[in-house]
Amino acid sequence: MQLALRVARRTGVFVVSLLGASLLIFGMTKALPGDVAQVLLGTDATPEALAVLRAQLGLDRPMVEQYLSWLGGILVGDFGHSHLNGQPVLALLAPRIAVTLWLVLFGLIGSLLIAVPAGMVAALKRRSWPGVTISAAAQVGMAVPVFWGGIMLVLVFAVWLHWLPANGYVPLSRNPGQWAAHLVLPVVTLALVQAAVLIRYVRSAFIEVLNEDYYRTARSIGWTPMRALFRHGVRNAAISLVTILGLQLSSVLVGAIVVESVFTLPGLGSMLLTAVNQRDLLVVQGTVMFLVLAVLAISALVDFSYLLIDPRQAAGGSPGENQGQ
Repeated sequence: MQLALRVARRTGVFVVSLLGASLLIFGMTKALPGDVAQVLLGTDATPEALAVLRAQLGLDRPMVEQYLSWLGGILVGDFGHSHLNGQPVLALLAPRIAVTLWLVLFGLIGSLLIAVPAGMVAALKRRSWPGVTISAAAQVGMAVPVFWGGIMLVLVFAVWLHWLPANGYVPLSRNPGQWAAHLVLPVVTLALVQAAVLIRYVRSAFIEVLNEDYYRTARSIGWTPMRALFRHGVRNAAISLVTILGLQLSSVLVGAIVVESVFTLPGLGSMLLTAVNQRDLLVVQGTVMFLVLAVLAISALVDFSYLLIDPRQAAGGSPGENQGQ
């Protein structure tokens, strides 16, 4: 019963959040300066021609009617058509989703592979030079802009050493080796930036574990610090880590957009920036709405994953309430 109520409550929050996001996205895109009819017809277009084109595109209808029409289309899987080329927005999104998905997926995996062991060492050795060094490096990493980190990696590994390509993208189906080579620098850039943020949270989560009675009991029976931390602390720390990953997802997507610009990857980020510059509003709305939908869906999955990490969450406690029990 508690589980069913929690699922129903989370589903309700998901729907309300999605509706709120759609209203905000629609309003913000309509507030952008410029006129798509003017972009399509050019600066020499007559007012009559502009009025005819706006009517054809449905831009002369009341805002409420435009919003409801757009939202109704999204509910049935129709994100509209590009004003510039007439193609369905979903058809434009499809080939770019894979690029951004690979970047975000490998970036998150890479950040975890860096942050979890580094955070554990930083917690265990927090009063010695390894822990201090890792914490200082994380602070520096958080201060480094994503684009600057990407440029530095390009300078070292592409320009000086000639080990990896500096930009571009090759589909996996065409050449797996070149696909992997073109993703290495973007993925490393995103992973390093996100790892710098995650290390702080991992360190804090494991420090809390070190102060728990069950950890001290494990140490008293002769277990090494690392074994005791792995055996009793990983699950409790994982709840905090999953929470932070859910909250950081939007930052990861923003970082992916910047990384795509630095390495000229044909992902959702580059598509969004091009659509904004060209005033292709339906593409802008569709792209942002898809990203918001992905963030909200993963946030819901993160909430449900607490039940897998710690089934006691099904009793209705919030994440973290039962840690260490």
